[in-house]
Amino acid sequence: MVAEQPRRGFSPWRLLPLLVLILGLVLFFAFGLHRYFTLGALREHRAWLIDWVGAHMAFAALSFVVLFAAVTAFSLPIASPLTVLGGFLFGAVLGTLWVVIGATAGATALFLAARTALADLLRARAGPALQKMQAGFAENALSYLLFLRLVPAFPFFLVNLAPAFLGVRLSTFVLGTFIGIIPGTFVYAYLGRGLGEILDSDQEISFKSLVTPQILAALALLAVFALLPVLYKKLRQWQAARR
Repeated sequence: MVAEQPRRGFSPWRLLPLLVLILGLVLFFAFGLHRYFTLGALREHRAWLIDWVGAHMAFAALSFVVLFAAVTAFSLPIASPLTVLGGFLFGAVLGTLWVVIGATAGATALFLAARTALADLLRARAGPALQKMQAGFAENALSYLLFLRLVPAFPFFLVNLAPAFLGVRLSTFVLGTFIGIIPGTFVYAYLGRGLGEILDSDQEISFKSLVTPQILAALALLAVFALLPVLYKKLRQWQAARR
């Protein structure tokens, strides 16, 4: 009979990746960097940005992808303005592509950091709400993740963390993130195409005011379609139970 191996205690070093990401978020506000991601700042530096992107397109695209990955990984609250800026500088299609690549890379980094640091600890202490989410992911992880990505009401960083705590496979997380954020990203990038007219005017407008209720309703409808596989499975189970 083989003796049972003692369980290893929780190592504080596992928290290091998550602590680095939290520190980045704190420093972002401590140095006031959020002030550089406003329409006023864009209006002031608009000419320089357009000239620089035009002269260094490949490097500008790579820099934008890296920047967006960092913004996502550190959960900085500027993803929406940065997506609009991507559409303004690169166009709706390329802007969407660079944002999706950067956001997926950053979200994956946060997912891995959270899973390494706290997943086992939080899963052992999971309450009823987290257990219900775990059931949803267990039934159809990809459809459930697509739904969470498409619904604008769910904060992006929370959707990065919850799957890490609930044992979602990395491949499912990456695929669900990449596909699920395309519609919303394209909407914001497309809005960026018309940003030049707003910058030429003297009206004061925020990034949030660019998104209309009609756009949010369209994204919500897409989220319902993402749940169709789950609803179909529930229907089949209900029909089988009645027989």
